Amino acid sequence: MEAEPDLARIATAVGDPRRIRMLALLMEGRALTAKELALGAGVEPATASAHLKRLQEDGLLEAAAQGRHKYFRLASEQVAQMVESLMRVAPRRAAAVRVSTPVPLRRARFCYDHLAGALGTGLLAHMLRKDWLHDDAEPGQLALTPRGARALAQLGIDVEAALARRRQFACRCLDWSERRDHLGGALGAALAQELQGRKWIERRKHTREVRVTAEGEAALAALGVKL
Repeated sequence: MEAEPDLARIATAVGDPRRIRMLALLMEGRALTAKELALGAGVEPATASAHLKRLQEDGLLEAAAQGRHKYFRLASEQVAQMVESLMRVAPRRAAAVRVSTPVPLRRARFCYDHLAGALGTGLLAHMLRKDWLHDDAEPGQLALTPRGARALAQLGIDVEAALARRRQFACRCLDWSERRDHLGGALGAALAQELQGRKWIERRKHTREVRVTAEGEAALAALGVKL
């Protein structure tokens, strides 16, 4: 008998507010300890351990031991895509501004595999303003224009490869520090990879923080990207 996806089990796993909060925390792109996830989810460490075990059993998280600590991260790109999709369709609610967020993280950081912060929102605003992208019929999704395809090709981005990936191509992803959208999906990941390859940005080791290099500052300013 052919096995069917157990959608009810996954729905139950991510339906718990503490577990989905842990998954959302890991969307920032770095591995976290159980203690860090417990603090972020607002639960006691013992309670967090039970939730993390459930998420591992359901294939949503993977763990790796390093020294005395065990670090957790999203199990796959498909899990990140699922969380990203939920972020798009979930109703918005008022949230307190995180004034304690370090300035470098607010300026530029990774959200899983695409760029967030002022850099990420500035890039998306630029692409919309230049008519490289426009809103698609499906809420939250973005469509690439012929002008955008040419411009991205000039930047060295393989649009066809991004389209061929088994994930959403381009979408809006709400930025928690800027309260605006940045670019998610396969195109967002390809853009981040290209900027790294050009040495316009550098990711700080073992963190999600991104530094825009002097060369990157000049190149982005020449493109008209406002940070």
